[in-house]
Amino acid sequence: MNPLMRAAQYNTSTNKVEVNEIPIPKPGDNDILIQNVCASLCHSDLMLFWGHTAEKPPMDKVTIGHENTGIVAAIGSKVAGFQVGDKVGCLGCSYACYDCEGCGVHNLFCKEGTGKLHGFTTDGHFAEYSLSDARNAMVLPHDIDMVSTAPLFCAGITAYHAVKQCNLEPGQWLAVIGCGGLGHLAIQYAKAMGIKVLGIDISDAQLESAKELGADVTYNSLNDGNYTDKLTILTEGGAHAAAVFSASNAAYTTAPGVLRINGLLMVVGIPKEKLSINALDILLGKYRIQGVSSGTPQRMREPIEFSHQHGIKPHLTTFCNLDDIHTMIELMESGKTAGRLGILFPSSS
Repeated sequence: MNPLMRAAQYNTSTNKVEVNEIPIPKPGDNDILIQNVCASLCHSDLMLFWGHTAEKPPMDKVTIGHENTGIVAAIGSKVAGFQVGDKVGCLGCSYACYDCEGCGVHNLFCKEGTGKLHGFTTDGHFAEYSLSDARNAMVLPHDIDMVSTAPLFCAGITAYHAVKQCNLEPGQWLAVIGCGGLGHLAIQYAKAMGIKVLGIDISDAQLESAKELGADVTYNSLNDGNYTDKLTILTEGGAHAAAVFSASNAAYTTAPGVLRINGLLMVVGIPKEKLSINALDILLGKYRIQGVSSGTPQRMREPIEFSHQHGIKPHLTTFCNLDDIHTMIELMESGKTAGRLGILFPSSS
């Protein structure tokens, strides 16, 4: 019998998370076994509770979480490029073929149909040990901050590509709508790329943080009824792109109003309700729409190394007991926390 570990697991029957003792998993042929240093909570993890995902757990209980860093504790027989003791992080979707046309977009679209989302259709990382397909992981720079890097494996990679794929020139304007968990990272990436930033949020505290991170101008969209007029004048026509990191439908409803003609609306935040668009606006080119996610392993290394080189880190509140997962979920659901929330696993330090 395998030795036991503690894991935070979503129970499909109760629609709640519970902390259980379960066996430490053994790596398959292509797996690495990770002794976790830090696992962080993502807003999309809450989709389990909403029933707002097509990726349903196939088991009664699934270990949650898809953002982590850790140390390689064991490797499968077919794994190359990793050694026991390596510092690693991984993306959220394992067990795809990583080679087909679908995998070039997202590993959930693998033609083999084998891609599994950590924390949804396969076990995630809120556990002392977890598995990842080695093809979905990377060795980290030896001097990297392991704790602050954990959220980058979803939030950071997503925010980086959201900014980069807007294809803005230095000096052009990006509206960051929702300056919290992902938005505060997007501000840092944009400024490192020479892009001007409009920070838009309904929280004065998050807007103050946005200013500290380099946002050129900030607006409270709840309290300032004229903010779109002001930013249109400031930017001489509106933002060249607006990236919506908020999970609010209202944020998407108002986002086109901050754009200049033919500006780009970048979809990142996942609201509970479906979005509604005016087809005529898209047809006429009033604005364009694009989406971005953490993507594929091929797009993983660049943002991690960029973050390391530019000193870009998330605002991260850490907890040292796995039982604190309940507090973390409550904080995230309440919207009363800025930045990310993570569990530290001291035994792996």
